[in-house]
Amino acid sequence: MAEIVKMPKLSDTMTEGVVSKWHKNVGDTVKNGDLLAEIETDKATMEFESFQDGVLLYRGIEEGQATPVDAVLAILGKAGEDYKALLDEYNKGLAKPAEAEAPKAELKTEAAPVAEVKAEPKAESKPAEVKKAPLSKEETTSTDGRLKASPLAKALAEDKGINLNTVKGSGDGGRVVKRDIENYQGGHVSLANMEESYTEVPVSQMRKTIAKRLGESKFSAPHFYITMDIEMDRCIDAREAINKIAGVKISFNDIVIKAAAAALRDNPKINSSWLGDRIRYNNHIHIGMAVAVEDGLLVPVIRFADAKTLSQIATETKDLGGKAKEKKLQPADWEGNTFTISNLGMFGVEEFTAIINSPDSCILAVGGIKQVPVVKNGQIVPGNMMRVTLSCDHRSVDGALGAKFLVSLKNYLENPVLLLGMASI
Repeated sequence: MAEIVKMPKLSDTMTEGVVSKWHKNVGDTVKNGDLLAEIETDKATMEFESFQDGVLLYRGIEEGQATPVDAVLAILGKAGEDYKALLDEYNKGLAKPAEAEAPKAELKTEAAPVAEVKAEPKAESKPAEVKKAPLSKEETTSTDGRLKASPLAKALAEDKGINLNTVKGSGDGGRVVKRDIENYQGGHVSLANMEESYTEVPVSQMRKTIAKRLGESKFSAPHFYITMDIEMDRCIDAREAINKIAGVKISFNDIVIKAAAAALRDNPKINSSWLGDRIRYNNHIHIGMAVAVEDGLLVPVIRFADAKTLSQIATETKDLGGKAKEKKLQPADWEGNTFTISNLGMFGVEEFTAIINSPDSCILAVGGIKQVPVVKNGQIVPGNMMRVTLSCDHRSVDGALGAKFLVSLKNYLENPVLLLGMASI
C-alpha cells in the first residue's frame, strides 16, 4: 500500500525545508535506511533516510524548491500503484486549516512526477535575475545574460559606486575580478545611456530564521550595553608561550572562551535565561560561538566550557567551525547555549554590539586587538588593547551584574596566569 513521506522537522525552529539533492529517482527501489534526499534546514543540510521499503512513486518537490514541514516530500509503494487519490486526500487535509487561518497563504505542495512532467519552479526558488545596462555587455555578461563578476568584485564595485557593466573583466571568460575594480579608471560613457540595475536572490532557510529569531530578540528583550577595554599584552605573551608546547594551535578566541567561562562561574546570574514568569540560572556553562557562513550565521556550542582545557576548546572550535562552514552541524552541535560570544576581531573590527542569542540573557561582542598609546608608570608606551561589549537582557540582568562580569573577564585576560595553569593547557 502506498505511503506518504512527509517533509520532516529536522530542527526546533524549522518551518520549511529545501531539497538540495535527491538520491533516488521515480521508479527506484528504496529500502529502509537508504539515503532518500539531502534537506536544507534553517541551520544545516542534513541527510534524510527512508524509514520504509518500497518503490519511489512520486517526488513532491524538485531540487532547490522549498515546502513546509509535514507537506508531501515523496510517496513510496508498489511498482505501478495508483497514488493520486492518496495525494489528493492528504493535500486537501493540509489546505483546509491553511485557508481558515490565512486565505493568502500558499501551501501548494503538489508536483508532477519527475518522469512525467517538468515542474515549474516556485517564484522563491528561481535563480537570481540581473537587469543590466547595455554597455559593454559582451565583456561582463555570459551567454545566459548573467553578470560575470566575483562576489568580492561586486562588493568593491558597490562600495565605490562603479557600474560593473562598464568594467572590462580580466578573469576567465571576461569575468570581473577584484583587480579590475581596483584598477578601474572610469569609462567614457554618457550617463544618459546607463540604466539602474539590481540583483534579487531568494531568501535562504537560514536567513529567514536569522531574521525571525533576532527580530524577536531585539524587539522583545530590552537590550542594554556595557563596553570595556582590556589590555592584552600579557595574554599575547601567554598565547605565544602556550603555542610552543600545546599540541594544537590556540587562538585568541579560544582564550576569550576560556576566560568568559571562568567569569561566568564567578558571576552565575549572567549565565541565565528569561522565561517569562521565571528566570533560569544555569549551573552548567555552554558557550555558543558565532560562526559566519555563506548564508548567514550559525552558533555551535562549546559544552561545559569551564571544565575544558585550552587545547580541548581549540580542537572543538576548529571542528565545529569547519562543520558550520560545510553545513554539517547536527542539532546536538547547536542546541543548549547558555551564553554566546561573537568575535569580529579577525576582520579588523574594533567595536560593535551584538543582538542577544535567545534564550541567553547576554552576548559578548569581541573586537580586534589594536596597538595604541597607553600610560604606564607615568610614561606613554605602546600597548595592545581589545574592546568588548556585553549586550544584556534587562529583564534578567542589571547593569551592576553586567559590569561585575566584565571586571572578572578583564582580570582573567589581563592576568592569564590566573586562568592558564598547566592543567588548563
